[in-house]
Amino acid sequence: MPHYLTLLIECPVVIAAIFISGIGGTFQYGYCISVMTSPSTFIMDLINKTCEHRYRFTLEKWHVSLIWSFTVSIFCIGGLLGSLMAGSFISKFGRKRCLFLNNFVAIFGAVLMILSQTALSFEMIMVGRFLYGINSGVSLSAHTMYLTECAPKRLRGMVGVTIATFISLGKFSGQLLGISELLGTEKAWPWLLGFNGFTALFQLLTLPFLPESPSFLLMYRGDQQACETVLKKLWGNKDYSGEVAEMLEERAALQSVHSHSVLELIQTQAVRWQLLTIIVTFTTLQLSGINAVYFYSFEVFRAAGIQEHKIRYAALGTGLCELFTSVTCFLIIESMGKKVLLFRGYMGMTGTLILLTISVYLQRQVSWMPYCSMVLTFIFIFFFASGPAGVTAPLPGEIFTQSFKSAAYTIACTINWTGLFVLGMVFPLLVENLDSFCFLIFTLFCFGCAMYVKFNVPETKNRTVLEIKAEFKKMHRKPGASEEKRSTDHKETTAQETKF
Repeated sequence: MPHYLTLLIECPVVIAAIFISGIGGTFQYGYCISVMTSPSTFIMDLINKTCEHRYRFTLEKWHVSLIWSFTVSIFCIGGLLGSLMAGSFISKFGRKRCLFLNNFVAIFGAVLMILSQTALSFEMIMVGRFLYGINSGVSLSAHTMYLTECAPKRLRGMVGVTIATFISLGKFSGQLLGISELLGTEKAWPWLLGFNGFTALFQLLTLPFLPESPSFLLMYRGDQQACETVLKKLWGNKDYSGEVAEMLEERAALQSVHSHSVLELIQTQAVRWQLLTIIVTFTTLQLSGINAVYFYSFEVFRAAGIQEHKIRYAALGTGLCELFTSVTCFLIIESMGKKVLLFRGYMGMTGTLILLTISVYLQRQVSWMPYCSMVLTFIFIFFFASGPAGVTAPLPGEIFTQSFKSAAYTIACTINWTGLFVLGMVFPLLVENLDSFCFLIFTLFCFGCAMYVKFNVPETKNRTVLEIKAEFKKMHRKPGASEEKRSTDHKETTAQETKF
């Protein structure tokens, strides 16, 4: 680990890229997920005041709840739209420019949030949340692709984890700024919702100092000289001829291939297992139970005797645990490998969910059981942040060749946003009907994903995309196939990949 950390310190521009792209990238997504909890009462009050002032009509409680739910959920709709647009924007404008232009969407949304209370308009919050969703949907793809392409191959896993680290930092920041001593007050809550605009402004001012992705310059623009200049700026005076040779090899292999659409990716037999891997891992990321554990943490804290007005501060501990664990994952991923972290993470989550189901069920009968539930909550967050959270996000860029990357990220982010939206709509019903036994549903997903990763996904550490592609073929080659048949299969899949 110290060896890899030393290598990263020797690349100061890569470190700058991590912070600048992260603060205006996946930080926005994490912040938007957690920030709405604190000002919910004030926003509901604004909804009532708006209708009374404008229509002289007092809303019933269920009306307010319905408008509130839509205000929260519209973020996912915007995120899905942003994800669908991201692939074509990233391929057309480049990774860096896409991130740069995306900041204007967040800034405009922040202005609406800050002015909503003064204008007495809850609709401005809805539009602001929708714009935040578009911004987050684009940034999830653009930030991930930009950062993994700027990092040296041997540091790609470590740098890729920072994508999840900034999500965790965003969640924690939303929880922290939402306390009553900071911005979680009746007067300051619009500034709490508008905080995204300041992080977007920071990226807008600093991003021009960073270079474009070297992979984009060589693969899409065919400018080898610009690519080598950028690599020198990013990695210093190191020997990067190997990386350039690998990119040229990949470009030569894909020279007659354009950037594939989502439909073409789905239809291409040669990348079937890579696509299935994305579907399984990103679906399980949303259905792993992390949101259920966060939801039940409030009940666990209450049962443990924590006073109601202090539960919000106790909940900060869950966000801090996820953040610290993500940093730990950043330090160990290069030494352990991504497949190992993903498998162990989901197996640990499976066991913890089973124990958590039992402890939450018994916490009303056994006096000390709530403390077990509290410990299990933090253990579950540890397993989630130390594996799946950090490894999953950069996975499409590691297992797909350049021509499929944009489409792969579009599919991955679409699954992510759809899962988040569906879970938000269905989860309250699950809790109402199953109570703590809803954990068992998430247990099946975690265990199933762990088994899939163990038997169907190769290790990606220190391997090129073409090497990983070959490993997928090797793992899923039918036993007993002759060399002639293997050669024929290879030619067929190559032709199928390039036919578009």
